[in-house]
Amino acid sequence: MSYGGTYKNELGQPVGAPLPDWSPRPLPPRVALDGRYCRVEPINPERHAEDLFEAFSKSDPNIWTYLPDYMGPYSSFSDWQQWIASTVSSDDPLWHAIIDKESGRAVGLAAYLRIDRKSGVIEVGGLNYSMGLQRKPGATEAMYLMMRRVFDELGYRRYEWKCDSLNERSRAAAERLGFQYEGIFRQHMAYRGRNRDTAWFSIIDKDWPDARKAFENWLDAQNFDAHGRQRASLRQLRNR
Repeated sequence: MSYGGTYKNELGQPVGAPLPDWSPRPLPPRVALDGRYCRVEPINPERHAEDLFEAFSKSDPNIWTYLPDYMGPYSSFSDWQQWIASTVSSDDPLWHAIIDKESGRAVGLAAYLRIDRKSGVIEVGGLNYSMGLQRKPGATEAMYLMMRRVFDELGYRRYEWKCDSLNERSRAAAERLGFQYEGIFRQHMAYRGRNRDTAWFSIIDKDWPDARKAFENWLDAQNFDAHGRQRASLRQLRNR
């Protein structure tokens, strides 16, 4: 794929690479993604609201700092349940609960959003990991499962990650997962009564095969010792 004008149109002008077999991509299906450490499934108020409310209420309050206002925190379960119920019918964003396989409980949230079927672009966002998911293999596996659906199952060309430019943890997570930094959109958003400059990251289809191999090697049971500690980091495996 070329980005430097090596293709010409009928007037001799430099243009992007042709996509002769391209067609719009389907919406992500409302079907669970099953892994070794976690399951990612479309959100359901009856199954997930109570688990998530409990998990988030026991977590560091700093998890809400860079999330949209509408995501919380909610002081009452009824308000939280009402928000969860309001998300169910939406296809964009399409919200998912992340289920810890060991406990069987919902411990995190993630969504597909800003879905551009015509161009084959989709974003992952709304990520909220409770203490029951942070720094665990399931946290990484959830992102792998969602990427695998986007590229392997649905054939999208571009997968995006955006965050507040001041959110150092989110920026580090994006780079660890293999997203490439693309720059800052200044004054991109107003939220929680303040400005947000947004850092943009992406993985594109040509990046995916190497990223997928690194994920699969990292998630392999042999990459963890008897205490659950990784033998090789995801970044090390990708650099190999």
